[in-house]
Amino acid sequence: MTHGMRTDTHTPYLEGDRSWRDSATRYALLPLRVFLGVTFIYAGLDKLTNGAFMKSSGSGSIGEMMRNIRDSSAIPAMVDMALKNPVGFGYAIALGELAVGIGTLIGLFARLAALGGALISLSLWLTVSWQSDPYYYGNDLAYLMAWLPLVLAGAATFSLDAALRARRRQRAGGYR
Repeated sequence: MTHGMRTDTHTPYLEGDRSWRDSATRYALLPLRVFLGVTFIYAGLDKLTNGAFMKSSGSGSIGEMMRNIRDSSAIPAMVDMALKNPVGFGYAIALGELAVGIGTLIGLFARLAALGGALISLSLWLTVSWQSDPYYYGNDLAYLMAWLPLVLAGAATFSLDAALRARRRQRAGGYR
């Protein structure tokens, strides 16, 4: 003991507290993964099954939406590029959202999926929700920020990436 303070850190309370913190840390990104994965799967399926959306013109179409946001976007040239083939762009976004959502939810190539989600969110923020005032009314910026921890950390638990990593380690250990 130094200056009347306890230096013993191996009490049952602290051990339990440490294991709880370790578990919380290990599973901290799981709710975010589930939310973003399900949301992007839903967004992709919603676009693919909406007959009005996958058209170059008309009410509720991707083409009409792109024409409406062109002049208020941060990068009108991006919108112009999408307007060259709005239906193709709509399918690219929908299939991209679906791939990102599935990859994130099952944890397969999780960092790559998260990067894809971040890029989709960034492009939507710079085009569709750029005119939101104040800026925090546009949800695409919040999605972009939500993807960043998954880009950095990947999917450490309940993921195919973790299962494949464990399998590689097991195989590598067997050959020694």
